[in-house]
Amino acid sequence: MSSASLLTSLLQYNAWANQELFSELRHLDPVAHPAELHAALRILNHILVVERIFVANLQGISHGYSATNTQATPTLEALYQAVQDTDRWYLEYVAGLSPEQLAERLHLRFVDGDAGCMSREEMLAHIVSHGGYHRGAVGRIMAQLALAPPRDIYTRFLHQAEPERRQVSPGGSHAAAATRPEQLTASLDEEDEVPHDSPNTL
Repeated sequence: MSSASLLTSLLQYNAWANQELFSELRHLDPVAHPAELHAALRILNHILVVERIFVANLQGISHGYSATNTQATPTLEALYQAVQDTDRWYLEYVAGLSPEQLAERLHLRFVDGDAGCMSREEMLAHIVSHGGYHRGAVGRIMAQLALAPPRDIYTRFLHQAEPERRQVSPGGSHAAAATRPEQLTASLDEEDEVPHDSPNTL
């Protein structure tokens, strides 16, 4: 598997994991647990802000953020829509990159003022690992309220997206399946309504 193919798969996984989490957050009662919902929204908004910062970094333009979260907290519905839009952007972006562009290092500046230098593929990998880390924090909030967090692991994503991976070959081993990015890109276009209802680093 090439670097581009792996990054595409991981960004598809990231988009799927976001959908899974927002779907489960519907079950968090905003009246009974306003503080927990607010904490979850703050974490998810941090993920989004960092992803928007790297959207700008990848294009070599100013992002306009002075912190890795915003003062205002969006509603669950507004945040969900913004996350979906950003997930689509990353999938479309990675699809148009050559191996040379993926490996190219770009200079950037973090919101604390520190300078940095990362390749495009490093930035894209960071987006995936960063999102997974913070989704886990939201999952812990849900678990404390006896709400089961989604089982949003990469192996589940792969086998749910490609059920044929579970087929056993005549020799007894599982048959290999080809990656089909169009399946997951299309899933982002499906309607999925979400009701209204210490600072982090990059």
